[in-house]
Amino acid sequence: MNFVFILQEVVPLSVMKSEIVNRCWFESWFDSHYYHLLYGNRNEKEAENFIKLLTDFLKPTVGAPALDLGCGKGRHAIALHKNGFRVTGIDLSSKSIEEASRSNLHEISFFVHDMRLPFKENFFDYVFNLFTSFGYFDLNHENTEVLKAVHTGLKNNGTLVIDFLNATLVEQTIETHREGNLVVEGVKFNWEKRIENGYVIKDISFTDDNKPFQFTEKVQLLTLNDFRELLDPFFEIENIFGDYLLNKFDENQSPRLILIVRKK
Repeated sequence: MNFVFILQEVVPLSVMKSEIVNRCWFESWFDSHYYHLLYGNRNEKEAENFIKLLTDFLKPTVGAPALDLGCGKGRHAIALHKNGFRVTGIDLSSKSIEEASRSNLHEISFFVHDMRLPFKENFFDYVFNLFTSFGYFDLNHENTEVLKAVHTGLKNNGTLVIDFLNATLVEQTIETHREGNLVVEGVKFNWEKRIENGYVIKDISFTDDNKPFQFTEKVQLLTLNDFRELLDPFFEIENIFGDYLLNKFDENQSPRLILIVRKK
């Protein structure tokens, strides 16, 4: 008999909450060894170049306190630090934070934390939410909770940068990017993408040590108009870019939706 191992269990959502809840897909997947194996070779140079362009555009003061929200293993946090920010990184994945802390850059502080919950108050000049680290949730009010928490953490007139996928382009090109595979350290990952109920869903399957595994990634297809509505109670949109070179956003062609917004 074959068994499929899906890493989902019941654990505390956060040390700041006492109740027990079911782990969401991102908690199980992002904290697994296989997530880090599949995505271990992300483009560090691209991240560094993007942060350099952002820094030149934003013109922060040296040592400006910045939060990397959903920092993963810290590649953007390290780039922000190199560009003069005083950086804190938070992520729900304890394994990601453990690896980020191995950077040996003692000037950067990393913490396990749920982005839906406030982290400090009136402390940061900048919050960076990069590489589609938003829209993971089943309920739309959870997106609002994230933005409320960011609003609380920012100083007056503080800046939030959101780097998200371009939902319109994803919908237009999903058929040509529906399936893929990659072999990493002897593990062959196969995936298939689909759009369902306003989400782009990526089903990932593989076998390791003769055991089959399945994981699912799910991100809301939030358009520019969706973000306008979500942001309006808390932030004012100042700039909209469409790629990591900070070119103008084109809904039908841009690979990214990058928003620079100011705290109201």
